[in-house]
Formats: sequence, structure tokens, C-alpha cells
Amino acid sequence: MKKTICTILLGMCVFSVQAQNPIIQTHYTADPAPMVYGDTLYLYVGCDENDAPKQSYLMREYRLYTTTDMVNWTDHGAPLRTSAFVWSAGDASAAQCIPRNGKFYWYISSQNTQSPGSSIGVAIGDTPYGPFKDALGRGLVTNDMTTYAKHSWDDLDPTVFIDDDGQAWLYWGNGVCYRAKLNDDMISLGSGIEAIDRMDASSFSGGFTEAPWLYKRDGHYYLLYAAGFPESIHYSMSDVAGGKWKAQGVLMPTERGSNTNHPAIIDYKGHSYFFYHNDALPGGHSYCRSVCVEEFSYASDGKIPELHMSDTGIVEPVGTLCPYWRTEAETIAWSEGVTTRTDAGRGVYVTDIHDGDYIKVRCVDFGDKGASCFTACASSRYFGGQIELRLDSKEGEVIGTLHVPYTGEWENWREFETSVKAVTGVHDLYLVFRGKKPHTLFNLDWWKFDN
Repeated sequence: MKKTICTILLGMCVFSVQAQNPIIQTHYTADPAPMVYGDTLYLYVGCDENDAPKQSYLMREYRLYTTTDMVNWTDHGAPLRTSAFVWSAGDASAAQCIPRNGKFYWYISSQNTQSPGSSIGVAIGDTPYGPFKDALGRGLVTNDMTTYAKHSWDDLDPTVFIDDDGQAWLYWGNGVCYRAKLNDDMISLGSGIEAIDRMDASSFSGGFTEAPWLYKRDGHYYLLYAAGFPESIHYSMSDVAGGKWKAQGVLMPTERGSNTNHPAIIDYKGHSYFFYHNDALPGGHSYCRSVCVEEFSYASDGKIPELHMSDTGIVEPVGTLCPYWRTEAETIAWSEGVTTRTDAGRGVYVTDIHDGDYIKVRCVDFGDKGASCFTACASSRYFGGQIELRLDSKEGEVIGTLHVPYTGEWENWREFETSVKAVTGVHDLYLVFRGKKPHTLFNLDWWKFDN
């Protein structure tokens, strides 16, 4: 509870070389769209359902994850589903959320029941967490407005950017790159729709397939996009958002097994990060994808080096986690075996916990005094189990063990406490779950340490 204990001791944190990618292990995620607002990085993603029909997407919701250190990610559930759009036929294709004038505008793409083909829609929320609601009751861009492509699914994958002069731009497309200005209200077009020749080699290396990402940095405008199929990531640069693009080449070649990829770049706390997706989680494939991130540095002329997929991901965090504040159990750097679920009253919690599963939380700052006890909120319908609190590895030193008994029903949440060894400094914390096989042990909502 003492904020002064949570000092920034990054130099004392042992930077792990273990896997950090994919950054979300509790769900299949795709089409990353990061947004920095205040001190927090918000990551909006699509969610691939693991029971999708063979060789087919099944995406019904967008999920939100946040971080303040780039290594621990907190699951905030699904603040938006395609069911919020009366015109949507289902799949939650790529989307992006952006703030303006105290509101948050979430541009999505999906098939349209009101007119043939795909459409771009927009939802509005008062906070980055929502709730979000359909702003128009119809598509902002519908297929009858875009006639350059001969197929009906060309209105996909919106990216939105607000220039220094206040002009907002919308880019999107599949098989063709479209762009248009947005009015100040952010829910109406402020210009006609322009189609950029996808096969113009001077603008697009490899040809434009889909998944544009538009942004500006140090006077340079960047347009990232997926090219070919299976997809690689390329980028172009320009002097203006609505002008001629100059192809720069490959940013990330085709790697791993997913047929698709979706890029995003953002600066956060003085670092530059590239987000993408692949099929690296167990059971993953082209229709069950997972979001990853790499740190990189720009060249002196603003160009981006060629990047490659890694299991390591982010090695150096940009902050520490204070264990003396209540920490949601779904704040995770790495996990195995568990998933998350949402309850209307309790919010997001960790479930499907079995013997040997674990959650890793990175760079936990115990300060110079250390903790004396550990408290967690859990429920169990069956036999309960234990949480071993280990430092720096799954087999590391045990500083305490919390017993979680049978509580009657999954909805019967109780708080449990145990004493712990006083540990100082910054450590990775492992919550290793033990109990009777093969049963689900318990659900876990939150935890915290106290002095």
C-alpha cells in the first residue's frame, strides 16, 4: 500500500531471456492496434476463437490489454463486440481506436448485412475502456462507395491518424489501398474516397494487400502494410499524409506459419515498438493467431531496419510493478495453462487453473523492506489447491505458499492470506499452482503483498 516502496530500480531487475512473445498467452489474438494515452499503452486486438471452423475465421469480439512497463499486460476483457453494430454480420476484422476531444473513436471492419460486402464502422466511448456504442447505426464506408476493386471485401482494416493541423485521415483496404479525410466529428467523411494503385512499385514494394497502419514521426509520414500472400510487412514514406508515397521495402519478411500479418508501430516512454501477429502459441495456425512485439531503433534518416519475429520479445522493461497495490491476477508477463474469463459483477479473472500451471509477473519491486504477507482472492468448487510464490524462475526460491480451500461454488469468492519471507529488491514473481490432478483447482481474481 506504500507508494514510496515502488521505486524505479530497473538496473536491479534481472532481464529474462525467456520467451516474452507472444505477449498474450491466455487467448488467441490478432491485428494489434496500440494507443498511448496518458502514462498507459492500450492494446486493442481482435480475438480468434479456438473453436473456429476448419480453414475459417471466427472472430466476434475485440479485446483490450494495457501495460505501463511493456512486459506485464492486464486483460480488460472485451469492451466491444461486433454485436454492438446492428449491421455487422459477424467477424471482428482489424480495427483501431484513437482519442480526440475527450472521446475515443474505435474504427472497425466487418461484413455488412445491410449492404453487400464489407464495411468500415465507428464506435464511440467516453474512456479507453468503454463502454463503446455504434456511432451511426450503419457503416461509415460501405461497399457501394468503393468501386475500384472488383471484390466485395475491399473495405477492411481501417487505420486512423490525426495530423498536426488537426486533419484526420482514414486509410483502409484489401486488394486496394483507399484513403479519405475525416471531418472534425470523426464520424463522417470530409472528402471523396481515393484509391491508390496497389501495384505502383514506386509507392508499394511487393504490392499492397491489406492491413495499413498510418503515423507520423519526426516530420516523416509512414504507411505500413501487408504485401503478397502469405503476407510480409512492407512500408512507405511520404512528406504529407495525403500525398505520394515512396516505397521503402520489406519491414518484416514472411516468417512462421500464419498466412497473414498485421503491423503497428508506436513510441512509448522513449522507446519504439513494432507490433505484429503470428501463429506461435500452442495450437496456433492461420486462424488462431497471436500478437507479438519487438523493440527497434530508427536510422538517422528515419528509415526502419528490417525486423524479424522472435520468441524473446521485449527484454528491457520501462517500469516496475508495485506488489503492495492490489494487482489483478490477469496482469501477466507469461503464463502456461491458464485462461481468463469475465464476470459481469467481478470483471476479468484467471481460470482453468490446473496443477503445474503458472503465471509469471516481471520486475516486481519489493523495495528495501520487503513483504510479510500475501493475500489473494479466489474461489473453488472442487478441491482447491496451493499457490507457490517463487522468485526469478518456475523452480526458484519459494518465499511463501498460499492454501486455497474449497469455497462451495465458483461464485463464492473469498480472501486468503499467508506469511511470506521478506524479500527486497526487484524480482520476477512466479505464481505456481499446485493441487489434485486432473481437476480445475480454483479461480483467481487478484493478489497483493503487505509489509
